[in-house]
Amino acid sequence: MKISKINLLSFFAIVTIVSCKDVEKKKESQPENKIHFVLTDTGQDKFYNNKGDEIDEPKQGDDFYGQDAQFTGVQSSYTDNGDGTITDNNTGLMWQKTPDYQKHNFYDAFDYVASLEIGGYTDWRLPTIKELYSLLNSNGELYPQDLEKSQPYLNTDYFDFEYDKRMPYAGQYWSSTKYVKGPLQNIQMEGAFGFNFADGHIKAYETGLYYDGSDGVRNPGNYIRAVRGRENVYGVNDFLDNNNGTVTDKATGLMWQKTDDGNTYNWAEALQVAKNSKIAGYEDWRLPNTNELQSIVDYDKETFPAIDESFFECTNEDSWFWSSTTQGDFKYTACYIAFGKAYSKDNSSATEFYDWHGAGAQRSDPKSGNVEDYLMESVNAADSLRINNYVRLVRDLN
Repeated sequence: MKISKINLLSFFAIVTIVSCKDVEKKKESQPENKIHFVLTDTGQDKFYNNKGDEIDEPKQGDDFYGQDAQFTGVQSSYTDNGDGTITDNNTGLMWQKTPDYQKHNFYDAFDYVASLEIGGYTDWRLPTIKELYSLLNSNGELYPQDLEKSQPYLNTDYFDFEYDKRMPYAGQYWSSTKYVKGPLQNIQMEGAFGFNFADGHIKAYETGLYYDGSDGVRNPGNYIRAVRGRENVYGVNDFLDNNNGTVTDKATGLMWQKTDDGNTYNWAEALQVAKNSKIAGYEDWRLPNTNELQSIVDYDKETFPAIDESFFECTNEDSWFWSSTTQGDFKYTACYIAFGKAYSKDNSSATEFYDWHGAGAQRSDPKSGNVEDYLMESVNAADSLRINNYVRLVRDLN
C-alpha cells in the first residue's frame, strides 16, 4: 500500500501527540519535590558534656547521645564567583562577600542595599532573619583577648568578617524582619531581628524608634550583608497536620511533634526524652539542632507564642525549646529558641525582667545545675536563666 506524504505527516503528528501526552501523564504521576527550604547542617562536629568538656562520640545508651554532632545533615556548599559575590549552592541565594564594616540605622539599611551594585547586580536586599541564619556555622568561638584565635559563626573560607576590636562581641548584622509582637525592653522600643556572627545569637535590636513610631531611641546600628534571590521562598513553611500528633513541613522534609509534653527538662534529660520517644509509632525522634528549630518560628505572627498555632500547640506561652546544639562561646550551655518572650534585665542587680530580645530569639542556657550557680555580675543586660526548658522533637522524613 502506498502512503501519501500527507498521510505520513499525519501519522507522525498523531504519534507525537500521543507521545507528548504519555510524557505529561508520567510527569503528573511523579511526586513533585516541594522541598524549597533547604536546611543545612550547623557544622558542629564535636561532642560536649554538661561542663562543656569535649568528649568522645556518645553511644546510643550514653547520657549525651543525640546531640547536634551525632547527626549529619545537608553540608554547606558555597561558590565564590570571583566578583565580590558568594552563591549558596543549597539555597540558591547570592550573598555579598565583603561588607562595608559600617554600622547602619535599620531604616537607612534599606537605602544602602538599594544603592548597591556588586558583580554587576543591582537587585540587592536585606535578608530575612531565616535567610541570614542560613549562614550559621556553629563551630564559632570568641576569645575577646585573642581575636586571632577566634572563629566567627560564619564560614570565613568564603565570607569576609572583621571583629570590632573595641567591642569584639558586637558582630550584629541586620535582617529585614521586624519584631511585631510588641515593644522591647523597659523603654518600649521598636525592634528588628539580627544575627550576631561574633557570638552566635539572634536577638531584636533597636531600630531607632519607639514602638509607637516616635524617635529618640539610642541606636548604635548594625552591619549589613546583602543578599539577592527570590523573595518569599527560603524560610516559607508548608505544614501538614498528619492527625497523629505530628506535623510535616513539606518545605524542609522534617516531621515535628505537634504538642510538647508540658514538662521542662535540663539538656541531658531532653536528649533522653528524644531517644525514648515513640510518637505516632516512630522511634527515630531527636532533639532538633538550632537551625531546624529556628525554621518553625513564626516571625510574622503578632501574638505569642511565635509558632503557627493552626498546626502546633505550646503548653506554655513562654515556651523556650532546647536544641541539640552546644553554644560555642560557653560550651556548658546549649542553644534554645524562645518561642515566647526572651527575657533579660538591665543588669545583674536589677530585679525586673522584660521581653528584651524578642520571641524568635536564639539564646543559650546552662545545661544543668541551679540558676544561682551561674549568676554573674554584669553592668549590661542579664538574660533570664531557666536551665529546664521545653522539648519539641523532630525526625527526618527520609
